[in-house]
Amino acid sequence: MADPWVAALFALFVWWFSTGAILIVVRRADRAGAAARRAATWGALPLLGLGMWGFIATLDGTGLQAAYGAFLSALAIWGWIELAFLTGAITGPNLHPCPAQLPEWERFLRAWGTVAYHEMLLTAALITLWFLGYGAENIFGLWVFTTLYFARVSAKLNLYFGVPKINTEFIPEALGHLSSHFRISRLNWVFPISITALTYASACWLERLFSAANTGDVVGFALLAAITMLAALEHWLMVLPLPDEKLWRWMLPAPPDTTKTSNKTRRPEKTHGF
Repeated sequence: MADPWVAALFALFVWWFSTGAILIVVRRADRAGAAARRAATWGALPLLGLGMWGFIATLDGTGLQAAYGAFLSALAIWGWIELAFLTGAITGPNLHPCPAQLPEWERFLRAWGTVAYHEMLLTAALITLWFLGYGAENIFGLWVFTTLYFARVSAKLNLYFGVPKINTEFIPEALGHLSSHFRISRLNWVFPISITALTYASACWLERLFSAANTGDVVGFALLAAITMLAALEHWLMVLPLPDEKLWRWMLPAPPDTTKTSNKTRRPEKTHGF
């Protein structure tokens, strides 16, 4: 597991598997109803606690296990917050579709309202992790979470300003109103900034990887580089006509109402929203 290629493949597998696991839980909860969504969210709280424990426990570690442990701990924290969002437990005050023909300022406020509480929770988690982890020997969990945070903000801004392709197939029932806040259009001005920033960050991690003096740093920077490049790939999937939904569709149970899922990848059209 000290090989950087193995670490990168590990990051790829964990990204794919954890995304699929969350989607399965959310889809099954959707089929069972609102009570099941709440139970799934609060029943998974030990995952958040385990992530926080692992993050703190690995702060002073410099070896191989500490690098992997910090990586997995950051993903556990991130994963629970994402689960809470997808089940509708922690979203925002606006649960309504976006009306057409709104002025831009009102459209932005409505879009922010759909995710406000979730973004506040993510920001609070980021601040907490920086408070706990700044200056520690093991920086990898901190930077994994930070990378995911800013990549997510970037992705949401791109969805707000408009991208050519948005896959809404996996939007759960509790967040059905979100699709009305998406905009499909030509590339926006944020996209090249996002790709440049993620590419630069990936290059920085790779430079640190090649100059690393111990196996813990080699693995840690390989994991960081891999997760950052995956974030860049997710941005490119907003542009390229690739069937990324096939990565997880095969493992998911049918949605509650299959008649609504026949055309879930939205194509360029005049629309509005986030």
